[in-house]
Amino acid sequence: MNPRPIEAKGNAKDETGKVRSRKRALLTSPLGTLLQFASSPIRRLPFQLLIVPVPFRFDNSYSRLPATFFENIVPTPVKNPETIRLNEELAAELGADLDTLRSDVGTKILAGNQVADGSEPIAMAYSGHQFGGFSPQLGDGRAILLGEVVRSDGVRFDIQLKGSGQTPFSRRGDGRSALGPVLREYIVSEAMHALGVPTTRSLAAVTTGQPVFREGPIPGGVLTRVARSHVRIGTFQWFAARSQDDDVKTLADYVIDRHYPEAKEDPHPYRSLFDRVVQRQASLIAHWMQLGFIHGVMNTDNMSVSGETIDYGPCAFMDVYHPGKTFSSIDQQGRYAFANQSPIGHWNLARFAETLLPLLADTEEEAVEIATASLDKFPPIHREEMRSRFYAKIGISKNSGLDSDNHDSDWDLVDGLLSIMADGHADFTLVFRNLSVALEQNNALPVSKWFDEPDVFAGWFDKWRQRLEGVDRSAAIELMRTHNPIYIPRNHRVEQAIESGYRGDFQPFHQLVDLLRKPFDEQPEFSEYENPPEAHEVVQATFCGT
Repeated sequence: MNPRPIEAKGNAKDETGKVRSRKRALLTSPLGTLLQFASSPIRRLPFQLLIVPVPFRFDNSYSRLPATFFENIVPTPVKNPETIRLNEELAAELGADLDTLRSDVGTKILAGNQVADGSEPIAMAYSGHQFGGFSPQLGDGRAILLGEVVRSDGVRFDIQLKGSGQTPFSRRGDGRSALGPVLREYIVSEAMHALGVPTTRSLAAVTTGQPVFREGPIPGGVLTRVARSHVRIGTFQWFAARSQDDDVKTLADYVIDRHYPEAKEDPHPYRSLFDRVVQRQASLIAHWMQLGFIHGVMNTDNMSVSGETIDYGPCAFMDVYHPGKTFSSIDQQGRYAFANQSPIGHWNLARFAETLLPLLADTEEEAVEIATASLDKFPPIHREEMRSRFYAKIGISKNSGLDSDNHDSDWDLVDGLLSIMADGHADFTLVFRNLSVALEQNNALPVSKWFDEPDVFAGWFDKWRQRLEGVDRSAAIELMRTHNPIYIPRNHRVEQAIESGYRGDFQPFHQLVDLLRKPFDEQPEFSEYENPPEAHEVVQATFCGT
């Protein structure tokens, strides 16, 4: 597997990473819907603040942008909020007042019942391609940005509540979140951070003391999310779809100032901006795939231009490896399957490029050429990132004394392992983690036992040992141990934590969060969390949880 794209049936046309002219991009949108919203401005809701002690030193910038970028809106109070978990380490990193956050007032702020002085709550506007079809009006339908804080190193972070009530973008939704998605995002986002993946973080999970109604009544929750920003590809699409090119430029300038200040030194800053977003997305998706992670809903409104993983809806980590694996209950055609994540990322970036065309050159023809040249960098960047990460997973690195310049034969070795893993229904995480054990013991059994037919691994094992001849084995083993985790948020464990949480028992949730803070370290007291699910525990589908 290179990994090779899987055919994604039922996708929109132009599924390759090609830039279309602005006119063509708009004509392939549901124009009637677009015009409907263009003629119906969003109403503004009353904006009132209740001044309470300040847990953060807010320094807001997005709310200084033009009014077309957001709607002022205060969270809707809940009945009886209780803090389930406060990420005190993250709070301290952000310079928060821990005493306030631990208090009843802190719980009320984290639930949206009170708004702190200095906070300027807003719901952000954005559009997006969802499963290939353009939706001109999305926006924060159940999330409210409280404000921004600046870390001691100067990096700016958003503080956002998810599940905090209706906004002007809620459409027919209630603006709330069930408790399950709150717990899932807390678990997975914090695990991704511990795994070294660029990601949004979870500051707090709160139960609301009141139900939300989906198929039936279930407990509600609110998540406090921390992100370098919540600017998405879909944010640019909001303005481009409305031909508000001045606002596209304002947003691009904002993103450059906040995320890519080095682009200002380039004679063509907007081209530099696009190049840098391409680079980060190519690297990010390779990092996902190194870990067997499937995002599940790679719509353009779920791609952050900062290069962070965002929106953990129907996400999942693979147990048994298969390149065509999906979990999302709504991804019936496999559009966002594991091996499709790279081409979909490329396609999404083409949609981003379309919004920037007026900034890239004086003529659209030249702008398309420039954008296409930048987009063409995505496949080789992603390929090299994949090779580097997967070579490390099998102990191949120049740093370990083994020159891996022979990319084709080395990738054949990786590809061969992935192929027999797919055929042998082998567990992705356990196979790679136990390669270091097999090398240390000079015995295939620690890995082969995870295959349906253990003997199929023997041939690959012999080729691999031959490839590693002459290498410092201790260095190769250490390299594998730092790139192959023992613990991941296995789907059945996440579901168990959620089900217990619905019953009011949060001990499994806390235990899972705690052990996932050290995913590469042996933790004998949690050894059962290494294991794949039993047959009756296998999770076949995950849900967005809106």
